[in-house]
Amino acid sequence: MNPATPPSPLLQRITIEAGKCGGRPCIRGQRMRVTDVLDLLSAGASFEEILEDYPFLERDDIRAALAYAARQTDHVVLQAS
Repeated sequence: MNPATPPSPLLQRITIEAGKCGGRPCIRGQRMRVTDVLDLLSAGASFEEILEDYPFLERDDIRAALAYAARQTDHVVLQAS
């Protein structure tokens, strides 16, 4: 992401607080980490299953977790020769 580009509204759903979940990225200040949502998705859970099991989550929270993960992996990787 270009530093001059403002973050997407989805990414504003991701919060980081020093005293919550060890300072790891969470969904809207709740004790649901981004990695928890990603783990559920990678285990094959659908959006609908996640929303049913965690009624405090919204569809955009899941999308925000995916957007956050995509941004975290979007960097140059230097390989030693």
